[in-house]
Amino acid sequence: MSYQKRTALALASALAGTVVLMAAPAAHATVVDVDYQCKTPIGDKSAVSPIDIKSVKSGGGYKLTMSFQKGVSSSPVELGKGAMNPSAVIKVGGADPGQVQVSGASNSAAIPANTPIKISDLSGTYTPKKSGKVDFTAGVLTIKALGTTTTCTPSNNPGPSLQLDVTAAGNAQSTPADNGGQLPKTGPLDSAVALGTLGGTVLLTGAAGVLWLTRRGQGAVGR
Repeated sequence: MSYQKRTALALASALAGTVVLMAAPAAHATVVDVDYQCKTPIGDKSAVSPIDIKSVKSGGGYKLTMSFQKGVSSSPVELGKGAMNPSAVIKVGGADPGQVQVSGASNSAAIPANTPIKISDLSGTYTPKKSGKVDFTAGVLTIKALGTTTTCTPSNNPGPSLQLDVTAAGNAQSTPADNGGQLPKTGPLDSAVALGTLGGTVLLTGAAGVLWLTRRGQGAVGR
């Protein structure tokens, strides 16, 4: 195999390793059925709603959005436009336990009497204090309407709707390099080795091994 072909193969290997590592998933979301037991001004009510929690990176934190796929509770009288205001707690588990307060817009249209109340999307910001794997689970839902408060508590110990691998601000780690932060110059394969660092130390070692074998082959041809 020619020297040019060996160089091309080393570069392709470095790039392939980088793509695989960069494609690793950092989040996992699922829809979870939550059995809400609600304390209302007119007595106890219950309803099951599938809950979806999504995240979007925002600066040093994450914007969380909690969505209800079915209505919960109901009102014995019609709730006029803007009469109902929802909020909830999202429980945070794992490496950075705690909770996140989320809230949403009031109802955009009137809700007829004795009709399941459709909750708008609730959102809030989560800023990690510790790095690691965390999970987010639906907590207590609160509905305020017409001067009354309804509290709905999950009763079925639901599992997490979202799992994330987070990094707290100021905890980003970097790997020190030799020679004042510069990679050692070793010859024509410097470009392949430099690209290999994007994929991690193991990939860098692999590219360096290809370089050593290439030079050894050239020395054998010259002898």
